[in-house]
Amino acid sequence: MKYNIGIIGLGVMGQNLALNMERNAFSVAAYDLDEEKQIEAREKFAGKKMHVAATLEDFLNSLESPKKIMMMVPAGKAVDAIIEQLKPSLSKGDLLIDGGNTHFPDTERRWKELQTEGILYIGTGVSGGEEGALWGPSIMPGGDPDAWPMVKPVFQAIAAKTDDGSPCCEWVGEGGAGHFVKMVHNGIEYGDMQMICEAYLLMERVLGLTPQEMSDVFRQWNEGELNSYLIEITANILSKTDSQTGKAMVDVILDTAGQKGTGKWTSIAALDLGIPAQTIAEAVFARTLSALKDERVAASKILTGPQQPIIDDKEQFLEDIRQALYASKICSYAQGFQLMRAADAEYGWQLQYGNIALLWRAGCIIRARFLDNIKAAFDKNPRLPNLLLDDYFKTAVDRTQTGWRRVVAEAAKRGIPVPAFASALAYYDGYRSERLPANLLQAQRDYFGAHTYERVDAPRGKFFHTQWTGQEKD
Repeated sequence: MKYNIGIIGLGVMGQNLALNMERNAFSVAAYDLDEEKQIEAREKFAGKKMHVAATLEDFLNSLESPKKIMMMVPAGKAVDAIIEQLKPSLSKGDLLIDGGNTHFPDTERRWKELQTEGILYIGTGVSGGEEGALWGPSIMPGGDPDAWPMVKPVFQAIAAKTDDGSPCCEWVGEGGAGHFVKMVHNGIEYGDMQMICEAYLLMERVLGLTPQEMSDVFRQWNEGELNSYLIEITANILSKTDSQTGKAMVDVILDTAGQKGTGKWTSIAALDLGIPAQTIAEAVFARTLSALKDERVAASKILTGPQQPIIDDKEQFLEDIRQALYASKICSYAQGFQLMRAADAEYGWQLQYGNIALLWRAGCIIRARFLDNIKAAFDKNPRLPNLLLDDYFKTAVDRTQTGWRRVVAEAAKRGIPVPAFASALAYYDGYRSERLPANLLQAQRDYFGAHTYERVDAPRGKFFHTQWTGQEKD
């Protein structure tokens, strides 16, 4: 029997994607170098149109032509190693797919290298975790456009579906476009998670709420404009009790966060492309600060901060937190879409921003109700430079910024770190400012380095230098 598609890498994600494909009427051959994973997969795949190969040769011989092979292995050297192993056995028109969290420049490089040998290549983001892989993830494919018709039926069949039945999978663009969009998705995810954590911290320290009380709040918020997967699971997490201690589960988990690098990549890309994505960057830095646990414990015994009582008007401050969370979320997404627009101008991918919002409406980690509003914003104006300029989002921030400002101010007065809320507010205030103090900054640069400046009374693009008086000699 020849199988429709192959999967290399039988970790949980690889296994679940394979099962998803088979459930949607595609036969699957699979392979992993680890024999234990082979055995585990054979047990799960038993009785299905699936084959777990014992050798790479067996795997390749079991695939129909042209071969379609999806690699579900850790990003980096492992992908390059597998490609080198496979190339001698591939023919022109065969297709390789990288479904891991690969850095988009690597996808660009591999796509170009394989083009010279006639091998098609797709780098696709897959979001939704283990459950999404099994029941329907968000899929963001990019690479060789000629490859898309070969896997479109498979990917759109296994992808998550929106309420109207649309698959959360569509072609993103050439080269590394798919992995870039997935990277930005993950950067926004970092921001969303940090904002929710800041809301939790404020509820604990300013309002004195218990985890169960917080769970009830998040569950209520999930019924409104904050409706999202991350709000939903936060409510579930906060209601969970540890079976060993009887305490709230969240209270027995050490406060040090891990990361796999996609948030960092998003921040680096923003710096490279000259886009202010400070909320995403602050979310990354918050994780790195959390990892300094021993230093923080020692510092807490030395460094002091303000002590203030619990706020009495809990209902009003809860609403302020909700407003801060929603407004900050809008700014974080605005930064992400600004970053994608800058990348599109740099790489010529021809990204469709409304379609990207649709890809994230179901299946993925940042799925949220207001993605429909993002789609509507770009349908109305495909060249929209910033989400904040859309009528819906402008009105939303106008409506929520009073509570947002109260929250940031109250957190500062109490010495409670809210880097995502505060940086999002600074981004908003900076973006809406006709005049910023960069004129002084340019004067400083010209003073010590003759870097020149533009004048307000001269055409843009014309630069000047002043011989400043009283300069100090080096």
